[in-house]
Amino acid sequence: MVTEIKLGLSNPPEPIYLYVKNAELSGESYLWYHYNIDKDKTIPVLERGLTGYISELRLTTKEFKGKDNIKLDIVVRADEVYIVRTGIETNFAKSFLLAASLVQDFDKALIIAVTAGEENVVFCRLYDAVTKVRLRREWDKDADWATIIRDIQILLAGNSSTTPSTPKLSVVPQPVHPQDLRIKNIRTLLDYPLDLVREWLQFQNVSNPSQLDISKIDSLVKTMCLAWASDKCEYPNHAESSYQKEVIDVVASGADELAAISAWMQQLQTAKAGAV
Repeated sequence: MVTEIKLGLSNPPEPIYLYVKNAELSGESYLWYHYNIDKDKTIPVLERGLTGYISELRLTTKEFKGKDNIKLDIVVRADEVYIVRTGIETNFAKSFLLAASLVQDFDKALIIAVTAGEENVVFCRLYDAVTKVRLRREWDKDADWATIIRDIQILLAGNSSTTPSTPKLSVVPQPVHPQDLRIKNIRTLLDYPLDLVREWLQFQNVSNPSQLDISKIDSLVKTMCLAWASDKCEYPNHAESSYQKEVIDVVASGADELAAISAWMQQLQTAKAGAV
């Protein structure tokens, strides 16, 4: 099918970011908003629901007040490409993940809705866009979030078809090189010292991970992970064997690396706690 292209002036095809916040502006309450960087201006979004096709779920590291924070990005194809960005530890992220874990077919349109909780809390409600039926899963603050994210990502990666009325759109890539971003995200997750990464890179006679072969990058990731696990396992070879099974093999099957490492970390911490 040939897609009609509108000629002439238009805005650049960049994604529209929606941020979650229970707040008030000029006497009007809102639960999510746009942010105009050029004007340093918050633009409230009064509609409570976003209808579209979830095409991607990813973890993104953003710097805030000198510290790296992991965000959950929900990429939605609608009249435009929208990215709902929220903190990975927020009630919105967790309630979204619980509901999304019930979805078996992401080729179906969904409604992502914001709803206010007590004080400044915001929760997510997820609906089937056709039937308007809400997807409900019992609240579980101790759910295995890393596994839920990984399972959703695997389902999304398997969706290859798109509906005729909603052609698949491309999200503008981030300016940071993928390998540099990969190391930054994993280092942040592991809380691995930045100085040690820089020292390792200097030993390789480079300044950035993107200057290295992928095998060297894999070696750096393994080094950071095993350093984190050094005091989590009773036997020295257990950390390496579990890393091979729970991270390398899982990633090879198509799972997100950051989610796999997070799940592996949780598994080792749980095992250590049980052995005490």
